Amino acid sequence: MSSDYILPPAMLGILGGGQLAAMFTLAAKKMGYGVTVVDPDADAPAGKLADVHLCANYTDHDALQTLAQCAAVTTEFENVSAASMTWLAQYTHVSPSGDCVAIAQDREKEKAWIHKAGLATVPYAMIYSAADLQADYSHMLPGILKTATLGYDGKGQITVHNQDELIAAFNQLQQVRCILEKKVDLHSEISVVVARLQTNQLVSFPVAENVHQNGILAYSLVPARLPADLLLQAQLMAKQLAEAMDYIGVMAVEFFVVGSEMRLAINEIAPRPHNSGHYTLDACLSDQFEQQVRILCGLPPAKPDLLKPCCMVNILGDIWPKEGEPDWSLILAHKACKLHLYGKKKVRKGRKMGHFTVLADDVDQAFSTAHEIGGQLN
Repeated sequence: MSSDYILPPAMLGILGGGQLAAMFTLAAKKMGYGVTVVDPDADAPAGKLADVHLCANYTDHDALQTLAQCAAVTTEFENVSAASMTWLAQYTHVSPSGDCVAIAQDREKEKAWIHKAGLATVPYAMIYSAADLQADYSHMLPGILKTATLGYDGKGQITVHNQDELIAAFNQLQQVRCILEKKVDLHSEISVVVARLQTNQLVSFPVAENVHQNGILAYSLVPARLPADLLLQAQLMAKQLAEAMDYIGVMAVEFFVVGSEMRLAINEIAPRPHNSGHYTLDACLSDQFEQQVRILCGLPPAKPDLLKPCCMVNILGDIWPKEGEPDWSLILAHKACKLHLYGKKKVRKGRKMGHFTVLADDVDQAFSTAHEIGGQLN
């Protein structure tokens, strides 16, 4: 046995207390670890499950000092302070590194690292100021203008079709640093969740085929309904990027499948478990949160094998009635459905309140059942 392993009942720390942190906490506690959560929301889902909830900002000195006493620290999302992660690394084990979090926070850095790894993205151009818009961007249009930082779930991005719309969109986004991505002939979207401890100790979960609605993930189908060689290529590309970044932890890599020739282009990365990986909780030998705990503690990644075809469905605040709760019996009475609610008190449209996963003998059957149940909830 390695003396480098962090073993139960060690205390693990996590920055962020949302649903991803809650699922990390459940995985860690099931394995016998303690968990300390830092989140400024007194009602944070993970705060109710953790041993300790420090209700503080991610840069709060006292909270960080307490986290520094944990055996290891991770994060549930990328928009925490990378500087906090780097500071913590002076005193305890941190994964992923502050440097990797900083890359994922910034679309410009992210694209640069993808290209440095020898991998493809869609064509793009950086726009730093209004003066840059004097150039001719017709070759990049139609496109999507995105803020270089702090965008997620369709926020901070605007579709543009001509130069006038591009200028208006840049002004609407407060003239912050932006990236213009050329719209491509999109065949489909897929994602791969990778767990990496070190070179030759990395695994990837089966590829998820993702269906978005209004910029938010609606369904993840596994296995993805694409050629086997393409799915293998996506897994190899995700691993190649993780190796190039010397990434330690769980990372999601999102891909565009472009055109009838089905070329792969990396869209973005997430330095953490991912919404499209929630299916692993019910359909795989191990799940992405168990992997996050294992890698954080220096343990080799577990087997990621798919046990059953499935479809994961996001549950948004849109379906809540004016009073009470949705009729959860529609899911719970189904013998092949798994319901996961996140315990969020505030309901609003577009907010992820939970998800459910349908298991079936084939992925089309899973998708059909999931779509039917989702329609009844609405």
